[in-house]
Amino acid sequence: MASISIKELLAEKEAGLDIELLAGESGLEKVVRIPRIQKPGLAFAGYTESLHPDRIQVLGATELTYLANLPPESAEAHLDKLCELPICGMVITKNQAPPECLLKLTEENGIPLLRTHHQSSNFISMITRFLEERLLPSTTVHGVLVDVLGVGVLLMGKSGIGKSECALDLILRGHRLVADDVIKVRMKLPAVLFGEGSDLLHYHMEIRGLGIINIKHLFGVAAIRERKKIDLAIELVEWDSTEDYDRLGLENQTYSVLDLDIPLQKIPVRPGRNITSIVEVAARNQLLKEMGYHSAIEFQDRLEKRMAEIAHLHSHEIIGDNLE
Repeated sequence: MASISIKELLAEKEAGLDIELLAGESGLEKVVRIPRIQKPGLAFAGYTESLHPDRIQVLGATELTYLANLPPESAEAHLDKLCELPICGMVITKNQAPPECLLKLTEENGIPLLRTHHQSSNFISMITRFLEERLLPSTTVHGVLVDVLGVGVLLMGKSGIGKSECALDLILRGHRLVADDVIKVRMKLPAVLFGEGSDLLHYHMEIRGLGIINIKHLFGVAAIRERKKIDLAIELVEWDSTEDYDRLGLENQTYSVLDLDIPLQKIPVRPGRNITSIVEVAARNQLLKEMGYHSAIEFQDRLEKRMAEIAHLHSHEIIGDNLE
């Protein structure tokens, strides 16, 4: 199951959470596995049965005002009962000052106590959206991911079959590289797969006989993309004369990643075949399919209609001859 530690959450800058650590530094390795958050509510009154310690607890003005109005002994007793639970972390909103007893108990129990300047409603929306994206399933796939005419094409095949060379040719035609060799695939809601390159291999490509090249430096920023939705998988396979390849385009093959199916095309490779052009046409054809136009099915319908017409004429001629 995907997870993120409080330490990683604290270091996150791009999400705009703007959180700082107030206490509980010893608990920074605690992890969050659920994107939903919780406001402790009645837990501050001593009722902790409905509290989910595996969720981040957000403390707003209501919670802190309630604590401030309690007798000090009651407030500390309720907080002591709360902090005995293995809570992954607490976040105070609106830059409010925490009570001293909360600072002391979170520090003693190793519960990270964080603070942000955002209002509670805004922060809850931001961190929920961030956690939903980070905690969705992810995996890695071997291949090359390119953006061809807005279609995310995943090129697959055994090592040395020509995936990177095909991708390089596509880049020379004006298309864009997303990732080469190792592709990090992450699911996004509702059911979409996005691919991106690893931090180490970003913008780089390996061409046998040439070595490692930097696509960004060679062709400029217009030749790369940070991430792309995967719309089509193409597997390059060695030509086998005994194999019966799809010649009409009516076979609906799929490639499964993270339990989601991607349309799959198998393209046999042999000398003389322009694989780059075939991949480009496959991307164009995928665009048509997404718009509801399927060339192979349309051709099949026309063929069946023509066969039906010929059969009708033939039967009419036979019947007519017999009548005579």
